[in-house]
Amino acid sequence: MHSADTIQIAASDVLAPASLRDPKVREGMSSAAVGLFLKLADHWNLSVDQRLALLGDISRPTYHNWQRGKVGTLSRDQLERISLLLGIHKGLKLLFSDEAAGLRWFKSANRDLPFGGAAPLDRALGGSIDDLYAVRRYIDAWRGIK
Repeated sequence: MHSADTIQIAASDVLAPASLRDPKVREGMSSAAVGLFLKLADHWNLSVDQRLALLGDISRPTYHNWQRGKVGTLSRDQLERISLLLGIHKGLKLLFSDEAAGLRWFKSANRDLPFGGAAPLDRALGGSIDDLYAVRRYIDAWRGIK
């Protein structure tokens, strides 16, 4: 299965925030969530610095451990961030029939209010989980979801 297909399938079941309170649930999700994040980050051609920012400014050693498959139990924040990114990816797939066009939109300057002339990716890279929520809410609103 192609990695983009894997990402699309996984993004169809975005993590439920309420389940993230349970440490055992987080433990069970952590390795798969990191794997999906790494595939998505590769698919989006993100730099290591961008990946670290999207994950809440985790350390480089932690990130490199994750790349080698050494994943502990992620925090609720980390899992929620990955869930939001998967939701953004899913929304882009639904809005754009051409995946490349969706990625171009995500990485291009946008004058709409939540972005202030910056690219949606740049807003997501702001570092706050609220930045990820803003991008996700914008895409969901564009799709007509309340």
